[in-house]
Amino acid sequence: MRLVECVPNYSEGRDTAKIEQIANEIRAVEGVTLLDVDPGKDTNRTVVTFIGAPQAVVEAAFKAIAKAAQVIDMSKHQGAHARMGATDVCPFVPVSGVTMQDCVDLAKELGKRVGEELGIPVYLYEEAASRPERKNLTNVRAGEYEGLPQKLQDPEWQPDFGPTEFNANAKAGATIIGAREFLIAYNINLNTRDKRIANEIASTIRETGKPMKDAEGKVIRDENGEALRVPGKFRACKAVGWYMEDFGRAQISINLTNYKITSPHVVFDECCKLAESLGARVTGSELVGLIPLAAMLQAGKHYLKKQGKTTGVPESELVHIAVLSLGLNDLYPFEPEKKIIEYQLKGGNKLVGMAMNQFADLLSSDAPAPGGGSVAALCGALSGALSSMVAALTYGKKGYEPVLTEMEEIGIEAQRLKDEFLTDVDLDTAAFNKLMDAMRLPKKSDEEKAVHESAIQSATKEATLVPLNVLRRSLRAAELARQVVEKGFKNSLSDAGVAAATARAAAEGAYLNVRINLPGIQDENFTAETLKEAEKLRKETISLTDAAIRSTIEAI
Repeated sequence: MRLVECVPNYSEGRDTAKIEQIANEIRAVEGVTLLDVDPGKDTNRTVVTFIGAPQAVVEAAFKAIAKAAQVIDMSKHQGAHARMGATDVCPFVPVSGVTMQDCVDLAKELGKRVGEELGIPVYLYEEAASRPERKNLTNVRAGEYEGLPQKLQDPEWQPDFGPTEFNANAKAGATIIGAREFLIAYNINLNTRDKRIANEIASTIRETGKPMKDAEGKVIRDENGEALRVPGKFRACKAVGWYMEDFGRAQISINLTNYKITSPHVVFDECCKLAESLGARVTGSELVGLIPLAAMLQAGKHYLKKQGKTTGVPESELVHIAVLSLGLNDLYPFEPEKKIIEYQLKGGNKLVGMAMNQFADLLSSDAPAPGGGSVAALCGALSGALSSMVAALTYGKKGYEPVLTEMEEIGIEAQRLKDEFLTDVDLDTAAFNKLMDAMRLPKKSDEEKAVHESAIQSATKEATLVPLNVLRRSLRAAELARQVVEKGFKNSLSDAGVAAATARAAAEGAYLNVRINLPGIQDENFTAETLKEAEKLRKETISLTDAAIRSTIEAI
């Protein structure tokens, strides 16, 4: 699936009616999902995040820019955040199935259309920049809206698209459009009203650093008159300090332009140290817009390691630890399902989301699905969960120091398997339903019969591959169960034994579901190879789990 994210920033954070008008333009475009609308009163700015197919995203961005130009008057705008236009910035971010160059092309397409059809000056920035000096957003936005008339007269700062004079559409200002990696807009809160402390910390952590000064406090300059700078601590980090009147505190406003280079938790820890050295304290932090799941998981693992705890815990626990450790509930409640981008895009896992009694009730009815395939996958998930549990109970126990690292690795791997098995619970039922849909296709004409048969063959293969993948994972689950039986905490030996038993149940159930589908497949090579692999996987899993269960019985 080709997906592009767009994160426009609009210069309105107080008038909810205007914000809603802009958001509705995005909602109205088919193929686009509005993920987040995050207004800020002090900044008088709203960050909107939406995602979708490339051309649909361009269309939604254009319509929203047009609406913002109608409802926002920049000549009357005031706010703490730097800004140049009603739609201040509008970056495209590659998510899946698209390249950065694709996003650059989208930025140019949108910029040309905004300039020509809306009469708004457009500057390209970041990866779409037409000149090196325009790559940095701060450079492009220098002078802000008030300096735009003069900027447009400067030959070096002619816009990439649109009018070159401050014309009748002046109230819309200029728009900066580009393509970039995922940016995390992240603010760190201080227990002081003193903006100078926030600025001092910001200048220390940001990549551009701060000007060098002599003993008298004067800025040191080179032969060209340019200020010499002390490099900042973090790459891909932009930061400023400001005062938030609504909350009566200073805040460090940070843009992490590539969290794979500099992550929020690394910056947070450093800001805590710097604040302490300046007599202040960090009280928490705030996420503006969305954050990738990977960044939250990195933070969760980082803080668990600092506590001497295993990182082989559920994803939800890693997120919980990250939220607590970063103080993300300091100003507003942090809702992972709304703030983590992957959680916004999760499909409806209908079976996995059920309560256990609901799933069992549905399973016991005359509904053809869920059935044995979903139950086999569920058994695999339970096996992974038990192995992770035993590994976690073993981690850090006195006398088990030699297997500390091994137990953490087992826990991490078991958690991964558990999550994949849970996905298979719904995938198995979805594959069955797809096969039923294929069987219902019309077959009156020869052409319809050919389509009908082809659809059945394709769906039957898919219905076979889902349990085959469960069978493959079952072998790995069995290996983990054997390891925790042999080396895990002895008081949890029965749990390790059940991990082996459920791994075997998963394998046997998956094997049966592979076998029942094979006779309906006409591709003889596919059938032969699949059966051969399934037989081998089943045999190896049974051997491992038999040994693990036998060892468990002998030891208890």
